[in-house]
Amino acid sequence: MGNSPRFHVKKRTLLAVAGCVWFLAGFNVARLGVLSYQLVDRITLVHLLLSVVVFLLFGRMFFKMSGKHTRRIHGYPQPTRPVWHFFDAKAYCIMAVMMGGGIALRSSGLLPDAFIAVFYTGLGCALALAGVLFWRAYLRYPQDAAALS
Repeated sequence: MGNSPRFHVKKRTLLAVAGCVWFLAGFNVARLGVLSYQLVDRITLVHLLLSVVVFLLFGRMFFKMSGKHTRRIHGYPQPTRPVWHFFDAKAYCIMAVMMGGGIALRSSGLLPDAFIAVFYTGLGCALALAGVLFWRAYLRYPQDAAALS
């Protein structure tokens, strides 16, 4: 990478960066959900099942998204890209809206702790799973790159 422009990394590294970003975001969101569960007076099986439902819904969406971004990264014609290209512009906008909305809702106090607990735990685990999927793509990159050639 001696003659690569500043802040450029190999395409494979973009997958690792995406994995780290998504996993850390998911871990932190799930942590907030668990902390909210500690504030709920009585946790029922319904709460836990709803967390699983949220996980399954967002997990499906993030599974598709991770595949889309992995294919996009594989498809770059250059061997290196700027490190921030693990996302496209649309994904950055979605991330900003989700983060801003989540922070605003949580700090507003409009939603009960039980809702935050259920939603954030499921969402955070789904985000972390997306991170794992990007890491899997990172680990499989040499075989995948050979197959795409």
